[in-house]
Amino acid sequence: MRTFYPPVEPYNTFRLPVSNIHTLYVEEVGNPQGLPVVFVHGGPGGGLEPTQRRYFDPAKWRVILFDQRGAGKSAPRASLEENTTWDLVADMEKIRAHLGIEKWHVFGGSWGSTLSLAYAQTHPERVRGMVVRGIFLVRQSEIDWFYQQGASDIYPDAWEDFVRPIPENERHDFLAAYHKRLSSSDANVVREAAEAWSVWEGRTSKLLPDSALVRQFGADEFAYTFARIECHYFYNKGFMPEDGWLLKNVEKIRHIPAYIVQGRYDMPCPVRSAWDLHRAWPEANFTIVQDAGHAASEPGTTNALITATDEFAAHAF
Repeated sequence: MRTFYPPVEPYNTFRLPVSNIHTLYVEEVGNPQGLPVVFVHGGPGGGLEPTQRRYFDPAKWRVILFDQRGAGKSAPRASLEENTTWDLVADMEKIRAHLGIEKWHVFGGSWGSTLSLAYAQTHPERVRGMVVRGIFLVRQSEIDWFYQQGASDIYPDAWEDFVRPIPENERHDFLAAYHKRLSSSDANVVREAAEAWSVWEGRTSKLLPDSALVRQFGADEFAYTFARIECHYFYNKGFMPEDGWLLKNVEKIRHIPAYIVQGRYDMPCPVRSAWDLHRAWPEANFTIVQDAGHAASEPGTTNALITATDEFAAHAF
């Protein structure tokens, strides 16, 4: 079983203005002459964590990590203005061009898999290889599963806390009800909704309960940013041209070497989505981790992800 590489600090950090509103935080770790890879975090709105640097051999990889618009150390925090999937795709291209990288690998999980697929399908000529995990294709069926009915039947205890802020007459559409509250001018309404939204994901993201993860998701600043941005994206159907658009456009990237990694018991992003992507993209290496949920840090998933990055590095040097 492969485990995380040792902790590593950035050798370069900078802020990149990408619009009149947004400035991104970007960092580089590993080997400046190594194989370039961009790490695409989840959420949307999740931001970076130090452990995310550790899926790559620092002697072989040049890892570029960035906080997406409104998330983490990017500014302005939690801003929804000019914040769409296609703005983020354009931001990735701006980072690549700014760093003078001709082609890079793309690594993303959960919402990061969504954005990775959207980027690769828009700029396939810039992608050398892909690792995508916890597949989310932002289809209506996936959104309904996690925010209306599906995961609720497996986590009824956690679901009760999720539905508590919403009155009975609005529970036919939880996404709309939460969007209204997270857009409220009443700070107490926003705070209650943000905590409930964020904690629901924290409580369902691992196969085994993790109280530290739940506390992280429930912390005021994280919950506010995470819930506002995530709900904004899902309420707008990921800003996709049509439902299932990413799956319908897989043909554009089937020539790219890739690994798809999926936890069997992933609640936020159920295995059906990964299976559908695998069936549409049979050339990609496909792994179902039988003893894992959604989180990349679960041992079997970590092993599969680092196996993938090690394999890419081995063939590049």
